[in-house]
Amino acid sequence: MDEARRSGRPRKTPGQLARWTPPEGWSRLVAWISPEEKKALKHVAVEADVAVADLVRALASGLAGGLITAEELIGHVRKGMQVMEKIPTLFERDDHFQVVDRPRPECAWVFDGEGTPTEKLDGTNVRLTVRSGQLVRVEKRRNPSRAQKQQGIIDGWYVDTDDHGPEDKWILVAARNTDVSGWPDGEHPCETLGPRVQGNPLGLEEHTCVPFNLHAPALPDAPRSYTGLREYLAGLESRFAPGHLAEGIVFHHPDGRRAKIKRRDFPRSA
Repeated sequence: MDEARRSGRPRKTPGQLARWTPPEGWSRLVAWISPEEKKALKHVAVEADVAVADLVRALASGLAGGLITAEELIGHVRKGMQVMEKIPTLFERDDHFQVVDRPRPECAWVFDGEGTPTEKLDGTNVRLTVRSGQLVRVEKRRNPSRAQKQQGIIDGWYVDTDDHGPEDKWILVAARNTDVSGWPDGEHPCETLGPRVQGNPLGLEEHTCVPFNLHAPALPDAPRSYTGLREYLAGLESRFAPGHLAEGIVFHHPDGRRAKIKRRDFPRSA
């Protein structure tokens, strides 16, 4: 009977726990969350390629170090249920949030050979409006709320950035660093990249915006099958920042549809 009980939670078998002494003054924080919240938190951790505990600790450390303000954090918490996947991933996911060899129906056009594959740049989605070679407007993406989704509103939209908003600081720095003098008049969806954006996985020294319709590096040799993409992405070097691995691929359809796949979407054992 006692042996059967040992298959329970680790805290019921303390002898099996890793022995680690926290630094002086450290304490343990315990929070109860719903299954939906747990799934959402795990999804963010998977996207960031970190453990959930490391994700929470990094957020707390950023708050303590002044990298994110209390106002920003509270704002994100209040908007927590508004999160959505902006561009569909090519394949369905399993219970561990890894893709499986089952294409999503809405991405069938990719497997039919349609669209242009480009390097997926890991940053923040914005939109720059240009007139006569001058930057006249900088917007960031806003996603529908949970209530709006229930009403059938599934696509996001853009809202103006705030010159005085701390959450928009690096977006505006990147936009103003970007040379738009040769861009045609119009609205240009871009990826914001740089040292203070998404951990700067490409090792860039300056902030900039890369327009999807003008400068995203093309990958004409990208395959379009589960196995082919898994092997291709495993060692794909960034065309934008040589010496670093590319995060993934975005397929662009002429009618504006997009679909994505990232290296870390695949099971690590694959």
